[in-house]
Amino acid sequence: MSQSSSTSSNQPNYAPTLTLAMAQQRAKFIGDIRQFFISRQVLEVQTPLLSQAGNTDTFLQSVAAHVTYQDRPRTYYLHTSPEFAMKRLLASWQVPIYQICPVFRDNEIGVRHNIEFTMLEWYQPNYSLDDMAGELNELLTALYGHPMVMSHYRYVDAFMDFVGIHPLTASLSALQAVAEDRGLIGFDFNDADDSEENRRQSWLDLLFSHAVEPNLGHDLPTLIIEYPPATAALAKTALDKEGNTIAKRFELYINGIEIANAYDELADGLALRARFEQDNQLRQRHHLPQMPIDEHLIAASDDLIPCSGIAVGVDRLLMVITGAKTLEEVIAFPSGQA
Repeated sequence: MSQSSSTSSNQPNYAPTLTLAMAQQRAKFIGDIRQFFISRQVLEVQTPLLSQAGNTDTFLQSVAAHVTYQDRPRTYYLHTSPEFAMKRLLASWQVPIYQICPVFRDNEIGVRHNIEFTMLEWYQPNYSLDDMAGELNELLTALYGHPMVMSHYRYVDAFMDFVGIHPLTASLSALQAVAEDRGLIGFDFNDADDSEENRRQSWLDLLFSHAVEPNLGHDLPTLIIEYPPATAALAKTALDKEGNTIAKRFELYINGIEIANAYDELADGLALRARFEQDNQLRQRHHLPQMPIDEHLIAASDDLIPCSGIAVGVDRLLMVITGAKTLEEVIAFPSGQA
């Protein structure tokens, strides 16, 4: 049952936005996640929140932290996910690992967003994406307390069903026209200096987030599969049944909310460096700061064994399981009150 999302007028201004009852539910929820992985002999790990490298993704802005290291000022970054450091562990140890930790993404505030939030991330050596989907289903079953069934929905099919246009073959002008027809105006992704692939993907992302996502996962938890390759810089690619190149990735949606994101992980240091450098070129064109590339991750990538990895938004999953309407109901102090 949903808990109240705001403090009442007679509560002091220091009060948390979640109730004691929800805090108790949250503690049990995280305990149940840990027990799930303990029973499967997946090792819990802890990696640094601060890193000398940042996330180069143009859609994820890192929070910078100014520190003094060896008596000299340095800029470090709070991680947007524990992925980079966990892959270094995985390349060294080659055993299943998981982590529950705070992560940080600048300028993300809203009903389902907060600058600081909690992420569950785990990696399984020699797992296919299907194996990872099966384990995710088992985790949902454990957390919901009853058997769960997930539907599988191709990105292309979802896009055609809710937008009415083929996302991998539609022209740039067609994508823009459909967006404008749906009232998505005021967006300009047609920078001549940007690649056609990046411009296309910007229009696809806009249409997907506004016209497709809200419809997903209302009857059953839904896995969107076979994404365009531009959406998954750290995933392997493959060909779909029509011969289009797609990313080996899935996302989980429940009640129109993105809950999890999984990759068949790319283990190629040269390809990874090229993608990071391309990201930084794109950041420069969009007047975003250049991000230091994680050289440790690139070095580890060539030693990374075949694996799949997944990140789960713990706060969002708790929201949908308890029926909460906002993130404030399941965290103690949102960024505006921290």
